[in-house]
Amino acid sequence: MIEHVTPPADWVIILPVVLCLMGAALLLMLRGALRVQLWVTLAVILAVLVCDALLFNRVMQSGPLGMTMGKWLPPFGISFTADVLGASFALAGAVATLCVVLYLQGDTPEAAVRDGVYPLVLLLLAGVTGAFLTGDLFNLYVWFEVMLIASFGLIVLAGHPLQLDAAVKYGILNFLATTLFLMGLGLLYGLLGTLNMADAVGAAARADAAPLTAIGALFALAFGMKAAVFPVNAWLPASYHAPPPAISALMGGLLTKVGIYALLRTLVMLLPVAREHLAPVLLALAIATAILGPLSAIAETGLRRAIGFMLIGGVGLMLLSVAGVAPEAIAGSIAYGVHAILTLTGLYLVAGLIERATGQGDTRQMRGLYAANSSLSILFFVLVLAVSGVPPFLGFWPKLLLLQGFVGATDWLAVFTVLLNALLTLIAGSRLWSHIFWRGTAEKAALSPSPMMATWTLAIVVVVLGLAPAILVEAATIAARDLLDPARYIASVGLSP
Repeated sequence: MIEHVTPPADWVIILPVVLCLMGAALLLMLRGALRVQLWVTLAVILAVLVCDALLFNRVMQSGPLGMTMGKWLPPFGISFTADVLGASFALAGAVATLCVVLYLQGDTPEAAVRDGVYPLVLLLLAGVTGAFLTGDLFNLYVWFEVMLIASFGLIVLAGHPLQLDAAVKYGILNFLATTLFLMGLGLLYGLLGTLNMADAVGAAARADAAPLTAIGALFALAFGMKAAVFPVNAWLPASYHAPPPAISALMGGLLTKVGIYALLRTLVMLLPVAREHLAPVLLALAIATAILGPLSAIAETGLRRAIGFMLIGGVGLMLLSVAGVAPEAIAGSIAYGVHAILTLTGLYLVAGLIERATGQGDTRQMRGLYAANSSLSILFFVLVLAVSGVPPFLGFWPKLLLLQGFVGATDWLAVFTVLLNALLTLIAGSRLWSHIFWRGTAEKAALSPSPMMATWTLAIVVVVLGLAPAILVEAATIAARDLLDPARYIASVGLSP
């Protein structure tokens, strides 16, 4: 009997998760060695980044890659399946996490290191990466729980009353979302007899549309809560501003994108019939989210709360493509997800530097920082332009893809929404910049070099990708094509399309 042996090169699909989990366990054993923890964390994340880059290159060149655990072939075994969508999101998440850890080096008290900030960061990255690379819906639920545990721990780490209040709001809503997801999984398994994503595509095509639509609605509600879609988004601006800025950046950059990723994977690839029935509701929610987010940011005076509302506006843009399913719009949504992981992480990090320089979190109390620290003003200005979609910055290209898709589909309401979102986001960002940097004068404040270096690194990545967007556009286009026609995804796990 000839046994199938997995080639060593294929282990790159599982190594990012394994390295994060083993690194987190090692850090717990090194809890007393405070200085060593940073270097172990950086080494692990750099190794994860290399693996993610190799995986991204592999799936770009050869198509989706699958690995099923324990010799139990689908639909019984737990599969990890990486396509361009999952690999690109995982790579962007590793880049953002590396910059956050570099920022933490100069902005973290010893008490936080002793309480486990670095193991929790690695655990969060393991959950996010596992969610992007899993090929099994129940395994996706498991990674959601890993993310929830890690993020909950990071929110309450310092134990301030504001953080505890935010943790209650964050925890209750997210526990409810994962419960709804688990209910949907039970119903889907009862209907299809499988939770393997590749296997579920064919089974769903043969199933009754009515119960599939009900299950799709349950998934949409659960993932919409995770992604902060209106009207179940109030928890995000009420919680993301409470922890230290680096933790806000990590959560703001990564967590909501996992919710949108899950919506793309389930409603576009697995349950297209359910998506068709839910499209009018999804469109209405997407428009409301995309417009109300930046409108709320205009009215908000708290810096990180305002950035949270900008984040919500971007979620609405990504949800627009789920409602419309034009190929270019799907590509735009995927490209926007990569952009948002990098840009929103950077914007939260800049907000932390601004709060450190001014000693304030309310923009009404900030003023004249341009003269005191011009590099901060440049950082903030560049990232605001990127979030708004001003050319040639990174956010322009995803919005251009969205517009091309919606114009091609003659969906003028979606076109108007994308343009209005860009205008309102630019107004909100300009208002924040003028309040923080332009009015009055401020005393010069010294900032640690490590947080500045980390933030500049992320801003440079955003600028370079904006000036050379070909790889991002190509990857998003391939990812969208594989979502709409998952034949290559199915074949990667050994099943027939």
